[in-house]
Amino acid sequence: MSTKIDQDMLRGVVEKVMADLGRPVSSAGVPAAGSGSAPQTASSPGGSCGCHSGPKAGAGHFGVFDCVNTAAHAAQDSFLQLKNLGLEGRSKVIEIVKSVCAANTESWGRFELKETGIGRLDHKVAKLEIMDKVPGVEWLQPYALSGDNGITLEEYAPFGVVGAILPVTHSVPTLTGNVINMVAAGNAVVFNPHPGGAKSAALAAREYNRAIAKELGIENLICVIESPTLESFEQISKHDLIAIMVITGGPAVVKAAMTSGKRAICAGPGNPVVVVDETADLTAAAQSVIEGASFDNNLLCIGEKAVFVVDSVYKEFMASLERAGAGKLTGTQLEKLTSVAFTQKDDGGGCSHAVVNRDFVGASPARLAAAAGANFSDHCELLFAEADESHPYVQEEQMMPMVPIVPVADFETAVEQAKVAEHNYRHSAIIHSTNVGHMTHMGRQMDTTIFVKNGPCVAGLGLGGEGYLSYSVATTTGEGITTPKTFTRVRRCVMVENLRIV
Repeated sequence: MSTKIDQDMLRGVVEKVMADLGRPVSSAGVPAAGSGSAPQTASSPGGSCGCHSGPKAGAGHFGVFDCVNTAAHAAQDSFLQLKNLGLEGRSKVIEIVKSVCAANTESWGRFELKETGIGRLDHKVAKLEIMDKVPGVEWLQPYALSGDNGITLEEYAPFGVVGAILPVTHSVPTLTGNVINMVAAGNAVVFNPHPGGAKSAALAAREYNRAIAKELGIENLICVIESPTLESFEQISKHDLIAIMVITGGPAVVKAAMTSGKRAICAGPGNPVVVVDETADLTAAAQSVIEGASFDNNLLCIGEKAVFVVDSVYKEFMASLERAGAGKLTGTQLEKLTSVAFTQKDDGGGCSHAVVNRDFVGASPARLAAAAGANFSDHCELLFAEADESHPYVQEEQMMPMVPIVPVADFETAVEQAKVAEHNYRHSAIIHSTNVGHMTHMGRQMDTTIFVKNGPCVAGLGLGGEGYLSYSVATTTGEGITTPKTFTRVRRCVMVENLRIV
């Protein structure tokens, strides 16, 4: 595979990112002057970013760099230092990261909300308060075989330096969860954050590294590119010291990473669907949909995005949503909201399709209601409306606290339509039912990484359900919910001389 990323693809990525931020893009495919990103020099061979900095990082950076090459070398040095400290050193780093995060949940949540302008403060804080659910070195138990032909031991070895891309939706939580998993595996990491959340990522990384340096003397285990650009993304993808890429983001950046020539672990898009059948506890189902779809204004990749309800319980389910506090939009109000929450884009073949207006991603229910010409209580956390299966709110990953409710004839039809709307991302699906046969049928048909039965989406990541947490759910490349094992290589040691004592 070529190690040169297709330039047209990358140009499309940066144009999309900068368009999301409302920033102009030059014809060369880099941020235009005045866009808030400093001009960058062209890449030079061997992974250098072309700057005049030497490969070694000076003291006092604490992981925050402008230069990819310097960051990569600093991370490599830190990886080697961590390697000398063994599992005990890794465990100490994880303890430090979790402790520093716990001490800063409120201030970091406020900082990220102010920087990105999306989501809810209480949930920004909540996402940082649950880092104890991210697994550590305990996941890396060796596997041993002993037989007549000797002894074999398989262990989980680090890659070295990981290159990682962060989303704007959960900048600090994704960075923190990734750090715990990756360092547990023995790696260092260089992050290229989304430009819209770069300050938040740099803030957290700097504080983590300060604390790690104070305790262990390792200053740059967690590196962040302070002013991320298309060029810095490409440099990370090409750099000789970056062993593997980990992407948490949308389809464009995932596609670009998968053509970089390096192995890529990709947490890509999803459009999680819900089915409510005639046997469901409708009150509990309505409460679960509100809890999941309203979390951080539906920014979670696992969040409920569309609900398919069988006709026989449809009216009662809609009433249950209202009784639970959700705000119901009329058909006219839904279409008024849709006209501003989506735009039409030419697909290049003469046809157009709906594209989410990024100004409404993570917006509050009150803002969406105002755009729809509706008014609800200040306590309303979620809007809902009846829609058909082809509606943009059903077919697009919209990431807003407005859930379309689709009436369907029967359970089989609900699953069929849900599967189409999920677009075979194989990300997440949810069912509300007491019929075990229905649960089994939908689980097999959807074949998603996460399948939740009779609970909100967040139960799929251990919040109200059993399990562990990760903010990188690698559906595109199939690794699933990432753990420390995800970021390791299996190494086998074989001793032929038989040392068995039995």
